[in-house]
Amino acid sequence: MTDKVLFEKDGRIARITLNRPEVLNAIDDEVPALLSAAVARAETDPEIHVIVLAGAGRGFCAGYELDFDRTENPLSYMPQEMPWDPMQDFRSMWANTQHFMSLWRAMKPVICKVHGFALAGGSDIALCCDITIMEESAQIGYMPARVWGCPTTAMWVYRIGAEKAKRILLTGDKIDGREAAAMGLVLKAVPDEELDAAVDALAKRMATIPINQLAMQKMVINQAIEASGMMETQRLATVFDGITRHSPEGLNFKARVEENGWRQAVRERDHGNFDWTTYRPIPSNE
Repeated sequence: MTDKVLFEKDGRIARITLNRPEVLNAIDDEVPALLSAAVARAETDPEIHVIVLAGAGRGFCAGYELDFDRTENPLSYMPQEMPWDPMQDFRSMWANTQHFMSLWRAMKPVICKVHGFALAGGSDIALCCDITIMEESAQIGYMPARVWGCPTTAMWVYRIGAEKAKRILLTGDKIDGREAAAMGLVLKAVPDEELDAAVDALAKRMATIPINQLAMQKMVINQAIEASGMMETQRLATVFDGITRHSPEGLNFKARVEENGWRQAVRERDHGNFDWTTYRPIPSNE
């Protein structure tokens, strides 16, 4: 079996790669723990100064792998039979959130390289990194904010502030690398063919600094954000994420998937032409 998360030591740089290109690096029930294990491996290596996170294939990560028909190792965050147990849902999603946050908590800097897309749960991973560099044409967004999701890491608000975070999460829109850089969500966006070089140049520059210096600077900056109540916000977001999948609208979304297929339901969600409360199309004149 191909490793779902790859680890490569390249001098002073650890290169971690999400490696499920056949499903657009979708997050299954093993990937979060494998990711944090790779981060821990880099953390304990005294020769590693910097971590670079990337995705194999067409894009960085398309989010959680959502397959209502799975019977083998079903994902624990999928909707439960009603009445549902919110603590069961919270337990699994909180664990995933903490795995993603290993990127944030690592004392060594983490640079995320986004090509193609970082969507839904994939954006959670990308935004937990210290610095994100995108292709200009790459897409980032959290479309489940429209129905059936809430970003459990809550990193949007910490990256770009309340108003811009609301602009993204109250529409569920995807934006490209240019717009993401312009609003300060990511460090910068570069022409697609220059992404590798831009990330490597920054990583190599950081790698010339002593590990303890890197750790102290990162810890001070992180503390300023964590002191604002980051963990409490993430707990609330994780509880709400479970509610979104078991609310009347969330259950209607699941029913629509079962009735018309995943792609059609997602298309209706993202285009905004279906009313998830009344379970009917929205007339074009409304």
